[in-house]
Amino acid sequence: MTLPQIVSRTEWRAAREELLAEEKAATRARDALNAERRGLPMVEVDTEYVFEGGDGKATLLDLFAGRDQLIVYHFMFAPEWAAGCRSCSAFLDQIGHLAHLRARNTEFAAVSRAPHTKILPFKARMGWTIPWYSAYENEFNYDFQASFGGAQPYERPGISCFLRDRDRVFHTYSTYERGLDGIGSTTSLLDLTALGRQEEWEEPKGRSAALGAPAGSERIRYHDEYED
Repeated sequence: MTLPQIVSRTEWRAAREELLAEEKAATRARDALNAERRGLPMVEVDTEYVFEGGDGKATLLDLFAGRDQLIVYHFMFAPEWAAGCRSCSAFLDQIGHLAHLRARNTEFAAVSRAPHTKILPFKARMGWTIPWYSAYENEFNYDFQASFGGAQPYERPGISCFLRDRDRVFHTYSTYERGLDGIGSTTSLLDLTALGRQEEWEEPKGRSAALGAPAGSERIRYHDEYED
């Protein structure tokens, strides 16, 4: 194994400052990319999907839990599998307290094709409280390119984002596999959505305020202090 070069503190600081300039450029480029993502058009979801969850049957609109946005994690768990995907499990392990997403009017849920009778014991084993729904009786994961049939059926992990306008649901964004790299924190998840982090510096201006979304970082609380 080749380790980093050993240098003096002065040399390290100079190298660090050089890298910092590149890191700041990458941050500005990421902000610009996120703004382009928020500028994507959206398409209305007119299929009546019915899922099975902890409270029984649920529609896609129900998955919003009354909030304006929904982030769905396509968890790889085919009906014939005995347990959920290990990599998907590692992804869910890193998801933080959902109160911070919900304070920004955004819900998060996992969806798998396995029947709920398989999901429930596995979810208990993992100790998760994240909402998790079965798409066993619908084509949701197929329609959003997370599951594929044919001669060689396969599953892939992904995230799909949705926006609600009253009772109308719109698909705004999806990403899969390596597109999930670096995602898991509250801000990284919000960056995938149409409303973003809901900060004043974000483009386009005024979108979250127009939809009644809460303010950005000034609304951050300890997770047990949110009203919801």
